[in-house]
Amino acid sequence: MTRKNYTFTSESVSEGHPDKVCDRVSDAILDAFLAEEPNARVACETFATTNRVVVGGEVGLSTKDATHAMLERVDAIVRHCVKDIGYEQDAFHWNTLSVQNYLHEQSAHIAQGVDRDGAGDQGIMFGYACRDTPELMPAPIQYAQAILRRLAEARKSGAEPTLGPDAKSQLSLRYEDGKPVEVTSIVLSTQHKHESQSSDDIRAIVEPYIREVLPSGWITEATEWWVNPTGTFVIGGPDGDAGLTGRKIIVDTYGGAAPHGGGAFSGKDPTKVDRSAAYAARYLAKNVVASGLADRCTLQMSYAIGVARPLSIYVDTHGTGQVDAARIERAVAECMDLTPRGIRTHLGLNRPIYARTSAYGHFGREPESDGGFSWEKTDLTAALKAAV
Repeated sequence: MTRKNYTFTSESVSEGHPDKVCDRVSDAILDAFLAEEPNARVACETFATTNRVVVGGEVGLSTKDATHAMLERVDAIVRHCVKDIGYEQDAFHWNTLSVQNYLHEQSAHIAQGVDRDGAGDQGIMFGYACRDTPELMPAPIQYAQAILRRLAEARKSGAEPTLGPDAKSQLSLRYEDGKPVEVTSIVLSTQHKHESQSSDDIRAIVEPYIREVLPSGWITEATEWWVNPTGTFVIGGPDGDAGLTGRKIIVDTYGGAAPHGGGAFSGKDPTKVDRSAAYAARYLAKNVVASGLADRCTLQMSYAIGVARPLSIYVDTHGTGQVDAARIERAVAECMDLTPRGIRTHLGLNRPIYARTSAYGHFGREPESDGGFSWEKTDLTAALKAAV
């Protein structure tokens, strides 16, 4: 039986977190290649440490000359990302850091399977949706992301000039009868510019924004606040801790409220099912819940490298389904072409829409007019209901 009364916690990190700096660089390079050619191939990894960013992996355009020309742009892309995030520290500055570029052409052995419309790798991918929030996301991760996004807006607008780019949040929410009703604890650590600023000073800055973001009544007198609990946090970002692409997969998805297949997203073009099939799984799970077929839905798909069709589809509605889960499994396969090419076409994924996904979550975002976050649409509800 599903528990109705419990406390659940999720964490998030800001765009200035070292790992998120790397995700941003990898996805910005991906966007640059896709803007050049919609069928570009990119598998880009980034490492960041004190005044240094290292980029490596496999990329490919239709000609070697075009590929080499794009590789010449990598240095400028890296610096733009770091500047936009806001790093101008002595030991991590967009203008003075060293950029090492080890990107090279994609392996022909990998390309041969993808070129036949097969999956770019084997793997399992999960999607999830629930009725916690209007976005049909688990509330702890949705609001942990929203807090950091709001603080970044305040920092970048100049409203809070003493805040730095690096930050982490964590929310513990108490559920009653299956619904979130109270924040039991808030943890917020944010980089700041002045050694003289105490934890109380930082709380005075961030608390109004946190209260603005969270639903009315969720913060009570019993809510525990932990703001910069270790004290001073002036040295942050890759100067304080090294970063790598793909190390925040739970932050990127459902905050631990749902399974994860293990594959990271950033830096991977949409032929990689680690990314595209995870987006499709979220799209389908969200549409199942939006259609009223269930209040919660976990959906898994599996793929093999070079094979187009998914090897399996699994649905769990956690006891909330209005129809048998097996009927939903059949319906999702009827309503959407779940081959890698079918997913890319249905969701319009061969576009430069990925740098914006690199922080504050890949899911629970508003679909955008240029195709960004297309997997958050709920335009499949009528077809799903008809299919079951």
